[in-house]
Amino acid sequence: MEKMEKYSSYMMDFIMQFGPKLIGAIVTLVIGLWVVKKISKFFNKSLEKNGVDPSLRPFLGSMVSALLKAFLITSVLSMVGIEMTSFVAILGAAGLAVGLALSGTLQNFAGGVIILILKPFKVGDFIDAQGYSGSVSSIQIFNTILKTPDNKTIIIPNGALSTGALTNYSTEPTRRVDWTVGIGYGDDIDKARKILLDILNSDERVFKDPAPFIQVSALADSSVNLATRVWVDAADYWGVFMDTNEKIYNEFNKQGINIPFPQMDVHVHKQNKN
Repeated sequence: MEKMEKYSSYMMDFIMQFGPKLIGAIVTLVIGLWVVKKISKFFNKSLEKNGVDPSLRPFLGSMVSALLKAFLITSVLSMVGIEMTSFVAILGAAGLAVGLALSGTLQNFAGGVIILILKPFKVGDFIDAQGYSGSVSSIQIFNTILKTPDNKTIIIPNGALSTGALTNYSTEPTRRVDWTVGIGYGDDIDKARKILLDILNSDERVFKDPAPFIQVSALADSSVNLATRVWVDAADYWGVFMDTNEKIYNEFNKQGINIPFPQMDVHVHKQNKN
């Protein structure tokens, strides 16, 4: 009987001492979670209003929500008398160890965030980066997926992609097409230039302004090189480039303009045994 009274007295003392703190902590936790939910919702709406990339919004929203909840839980535990200094030190040490173990992954995560915010390219752009070329199929938080013209899939980590050199061929609506057209020494330069102009002017995809540029760029070892440049819509680049190559070859052959190619002369010397 005395033991029961002793335990009851102990429980009453415990409830009187920690009960108000526990109730206050529970109330704080409930209200805090409600406030965190409201703040997270407001933050997500702000991201949408400011035009932040849809792929980035869930990650930023989750990050803000996790940080707020961690702060709330730390505050609630402090309210019930739990010493947080050692707890925070342990969490910090664990976080440091995890961060060192996942340094490459975290770098790729940061790179993905930078790409989604700064937008050096977008889905559908044709880029050249890290020694690879292709159309951007998707931008993920850790990697960017490229599709090559022959339908290969290339996965590039965002860490290297966000800090390395990159060429985006789709940024500008127009592009310049360049050829170096070689003709033989002795061929009529004016005639060759007229043939080239006729070919280019007959192609509706080639801009008339700025006008096509054709000038002698070099007197090479076996050819006179004509630098030929035109401007086209970016989508027409490869079509104009390849079609014009074929037209130049056919027209030069028809009109007697030589297209030089490397040749090797072999001289055979017969020695007299005597």
